[in-house]
Amino acid sequence: MDTAFPAAAAHAPPVDARMPGPSRTEELIAGGEGELFIRSWRPSGPLRAVLVIVPGFNSHSGHYQWAAAQFTAIGLAVYAVDLRGRGKSSGLRFHVQHFEDYLADVQSVMDVARSREPAVPVFLLGHSAGGVIASAYALEHQDELAGLVCESFALQVPAPAPVLALVRWLSGPFPKLRVLRLPNKEFSRMPDAVAALDADPLIAGEKQTALTVAQMLAGSDRLRRDFPTLRLPVLIAHGTADKVTVPGGSQLFHDTAGSADKTLRLYPEHAHDLLNDVGREQVMHEFKQWIEARLATPDWRLQ
Repeated sequence: MDTAFPAAAAHAPPVDARMPGPSRTEELIAGGEGELFIRSWRPSGPLRAVLVIVPGFNSHSGHYQWAAAQFTAIGLAVYAVDLRGRGKSSGLRFHVQHFEDYLADVQSVMDVARSREPAVPVFLLGHSAGGVIASAYALEHQDELAGLVCESFALQVPAPAPVLALVRWLSGPFPKLRVLRLPNKEFSRMPDAVAALDADPLIAGEKQTALTVAQMLAGSDRLRRDFPTLRLPVLIAHGTADKVTVPGGSQLFHDTAGSADKTLRLYPEHAHDLLNDVGREQVMHEFKQWIEARLATPDWRLQ
């Protein structure tokens, strides 16, 4: 049965979890199909920039605690959003009416981040389907961002073209038909990470609707058309052993992006979730190095 996830503690004030290291805040903000749930982490020292994270499928903002600790250590405030219908945000589970709705969710968390952390550079990181969403948002807001990190990009997926065409067709008469389930075991080579996914009630039974998949495919179509207009610094990262998305999609992004500042990193044998996989320390080191290098230049894009 299709059900909407009940909003947790609606209109509750932010809650500081007081975890070791950076402070963490959890809250509901206006947006999405009523309310969006976001998590944010602030560094204990001087603030240098903001990083907004857009998770993909089989994921939500709660999966970024380790990554946030690494980013806050170099002075970044981190904001991660549960997209509508995902995590603790309101809305029909794993369903979206229009691709632009996801872009509106990113705008909602951006507005909160900018209001609280004014006059610092803002970076955007998207993982998998979140990479498609983040890239589309970045193309529309290039002058407001200092850089884009696109991880395990879902531009291409390991499904035959006729199957994808069928899903597009099904999205018309049967928009809420559940058609896509991603196996957690393909996300990481770390047994503890896979066990955590299997035990997570917020992604239990996650299966995308036909309309969600069709809208994501439409978003990917838009990106293929608009890649040459990209001017923003971009870091594109993908594991060569990814079985959820196709590394060739990241290669295409790099080859066709119009940006003069673009970097492609392919990680041999890495699985889909680079920041929750074996070798994530090296991946994180390179992500931080890339951000540090852009912060060291005078060409910050400030709103």
